[in-house]
Amino acid sequence: MRMKEQYTRHPTAARILKIARELFLTHSYADVTMDQIAGAANVTKGGLYHHFAGKEALYLVMMQADLSEKHRLFNKAVVMEGSCRQRLEALAHSFLALPAQQRRLAGLIRRDINTLSEEARQELIRCYQSALPDQVRSIIQRGIRVGELRPIDARLASFCFISLVEHCVSHHGERVLPTTAQKIAFVLDLFFAGAVDKTQITDDKERS
Repeated sequence: MRMKEQYTRHPTAARILKIARELFLTHSYADVTMDQIAGAANVTKGGLYHHFAGKEALYLVMMQADLSEKHRLFNKAVVMEGSCRQRLEALAHSFLALPAQQRRLAGLIRRDINTLSEEARQELIRCYQSALPDQVRSIIQRGIRVGELRPIDARLASFCFISLVEHCVSHHGERVLPTTAQKIAFVLDLFFAGAVDKTQITDDKERS
């Protein structure tokens, strides 16, 4: 993603992207205008278009830069030594340790995907898959290969794991699981052990 790193290294472009991120997190994609971004970033409209061809191009670079950063961060869990559970725990911890704004950015993809051109949609999906689901799937596939997990569809399981983590930072999740340790314990226990009451199973076996 050399092109995206070039944008983030330029001080003016980096400031524009920071302001745009705040605006897109606060308002819908359709409601944010290039005029708003230029005014908030204190650049002329010509200066804005010097760096970015249009709103979609700016939005795409903003999301690519964020997903590229997340890819590097989450990949540390993929390449580390340890069990499947330990590596998924490390990945979940990395996600939960991000500032709330960075955690929320990935959610913009679901919100805005249908407002973008087909080319931009495909690029954004590719970047998102590479940053998160593909890396979770890699950990799960290794867990299956070494017998830590039963044979399951690793792609589907990766989306289930991500959904569990994301729901822990919802408003309800924050109320029920206020600490990072509680969130991670909940996700790992539910993913690896399910919601079965093992004491009830033991009681049933003893009665039978």
